[in-house]
Amino acid sequence: MTDVTIEEAKAALRARAHQQRATFLQGYRADAAKAAAEHFFAGVTLRPTEMVAAYWPIRDELDCKLVLTRLMDEGQPVCLPVVLGENQPLELRLWEQGAALYPSGFGTLAPGENAPLVEPDVVLMPLLGFDQLGTRLGYGGGYYDRTLAAISRSPRLIGFAFSAQELNHIPREIHDVPLDAVVTEQGVRHFGAPAAAP
Repeated sequence: MTDVTIEEAKAALRARAHQQRATFLQGYRADAAKAAAEHFFAGVTLRPTEMVAAYWPIRDELDCKLVLTRLMDEGQPVCLPVVLGENQPLELRLWEQGAALYPSGFGTLAPGENAPLVEPDVVLMPLLGFDQLGTRLGYGGGYYDRTLAAISRSPRLIGFAFSAQELNHIPREIHDVPLDAVVTEQGVRHFGAPAAAP
């Protein structure tokens, strides 16, 4: 597949994935978020010092605030992304206990501009779709691709999504870093990566 053909295929998949996620049963979303949070803590092992990059959910994304709250309560270091501008990587800011959150682009919230900048060991990622090989279908802006290319370490990448967001196949480009695992309301699936930190 040429790059143009891959982008066309991804665009079609994004339209389908948006629709699939939007039609996920409204009455079941809170239960799905609770179940996914429980699966995250049961199936993903974190060292106490590992920095976890998460996200503040928007639109119809699977809500990860239960994961964020528990990580904070347990003293796990957490950071949230900030959109600086088009074609730039995300800025990852440490979210310290008691610190306020502010609008940070696209309807998300993050710590203020004076919060320390950090690099994550684990990235909990929103997505539109995923496949059985761990390929992630993002929104097409390339923010996470640029961010992962800019940081000095290779963090574990964990998708957080409804099970209905699984697609049969997502074309993978050279810059597409596959997920190590995906967490849904049905459980945790690892893609050839260890369940625990090395």
